[in-house]
Amino acid sequence: MKYLILTLALILSFAGCMRKSPQLVWSEEFDNGSQLDTLSWNYKYGDGCPNVCGWGNNELEIYTDDPRNVRIENGVLVIEALKTDSVWTSARITTQGKQTFTYGRIEFKAKLPSGVGTWPALWMLNDKIDQIGWPAAGEIDIMEHVGRRPGVIQSSMHTQSSSGNTINTGMIDLPTYDAEFHIYAADWNKDRITVSVDGQEYYTYQPEEKNKDTWPFDSPFYIIINLAIGGNFGGPVSPDLTRARMEVDYVKVFQ
Repeated sequence: MKYLILTLALILSFAGCMRKSPQLVWSEEFDNGSQLDTLSWNYKYGDGCPNVCGWGNNELEIYTDDPRNVRIENGVLVIEALKTDSVWTSARITTQGKQTFTYGRIEFKAKLPSGVGTWPALWMLNDKIDQIGWPAAGEIDIMEHVGRRPGVIQSSMHTQSSSGNTINTGMIDLPTYDAEFHIYAADWNKDRITVSVDGQEYYTYQPEEKNKDTWPFDSPFYIIINLAIGGNFGGPVSPDLTRARMEVDYVKVFQ
């Protein structure tokens, strides 16, 4: 009898593990020829004017959908910032209104640019950002890197209670950020958001008191990939910098 009980316990335990195992619910492998899948992605355009010139951060780039700035090469998304006649162009793509997620594991495999003044980011915004406004709607910065601090990967959560130079920030050193692809991920549930690089967790956001000011993260959020130049966080741009290249192999969401 005791062996039967033990066997049943093992079966139930295994079944429980199977139920809890995250499943892939959406992925972008960037294998749709040379163009983005516009059923999932949008392009951002311009410099943010007239409402938020410089994208609210005094950034220098103008976003385009020009293949020189954003394209797919051999199954990899390439976002390339270019300086032409003192004008910077780059790209930002989003899944706003097309692919949104509440909770789960959001995972990017990416290789980052180098150069003082570069500011690549993998992040998320509330799908109702236009109605609610920032920072009340919330922002999840899964990965940010600025070229003036080479190899320092940063993740931040922006809320009504702390935004901009937010205290809700963690960092990790990654010397090969620009030489190799790495996996940047956020594991997000109703209680906390934990970020990691290549499986190494380095920051968890879990406020002691959860309210609309500290936790706007129970709503659908969309994905953003961009490469900014300069700005409040990116800092002064090296006069020798004329181009910078960011590559993303895939984006995956598990729930």
